[in-house]
Amino acid sequence: MTDNHEAAAARLLEAYASGRPCEPVRDLVDGVEAAYAVQSLLTERWLAGGRRLAGRKIGLTSRAVQRQLGVGSPDFGALFADMAVPDGEEIPAGAVLQPRVEAEVALVLERDLPHERHTVADVIHATAFALPAIEVVGSRIRDWDITLADTVADNASSGLYVLGTRPVPLRDVDLRLAGMVIERRGEQVSTGVGTACLGHPLHAAVWLADTLAALGSPLRAGDTVLTGALGPVVPVAPGDVLEARIDGLGDVRVAFVQAGSEQEEAR
Repeated sequence: MTDNHEAAAARLLEAYASGRPCEPVRDLVDGVEAAYAVQSLLTERWLAGGRRLAGRKIGLTSRAVQRQLGVGSPDFGALFADMAVPDGEEIPAGAVLQPRVEAEVALVLERDLPHERHTVADVIHATAFALPAIEVVGSRIRDWDITLADTVADNASSGLYVLGTRPVPLRDVDLRLAGMVIERRGEQVSTGVGTACLGHPLHAAVWLADTLAALGSPLRAGDTVLTGALGPVVPVAPGDVLEARIDGLGDVRVAFVQAGSEQEEAR
């Protein structure tokens, strides 16, 4: 860990604490390995502060977004238990900086994935069930002015996540061809399909399992894995109500509280 890593972590932590986006950290982070070092530093400090690791999220699973950032693989971040929002609940204004939403397949594991190389069969065997999910991504970086180094250091631009409540065994759903739609108060704002996530959400899970095992932090039984967006991300604002539906998995819903509303003031 270098002084630059410490400075990048401090810049991001200040943005979290103040609720004000910061300048990019790429001036302090030299490459993706250094960016993950900053992410690890943040994770260690959050764990030391009492947060509980609940799983991992995969980002940059869209080939178009990878080309935009000039990368050839996804990235990952940590999911903490206090990032989980119950299905249908409200998110207060300001809880996530510069929020956007995307619909994803979530896998909940019942077995560890510790091997150096995993197969799709390994992931299927380790998965208890799948759920529809909404990930509320956010960026501590002002105006989403991010490179790969910025988003990786910033815990893969994580925010909050919402899981559906009807578990579905993998044998009962074809994730590759599962269609997805997000609606904002009944209006379609994003559509997609399972193939948009690295060709198949299970391919993304294999990539994550291999990557984390190589780093000495393998996926464990009980972990939730957000496998990546099935369609375009949707900017949101206070007052929005969004519902995501994924064929074979069902639906999941979240609302964003209006600034100054009675619900927000009560909090």
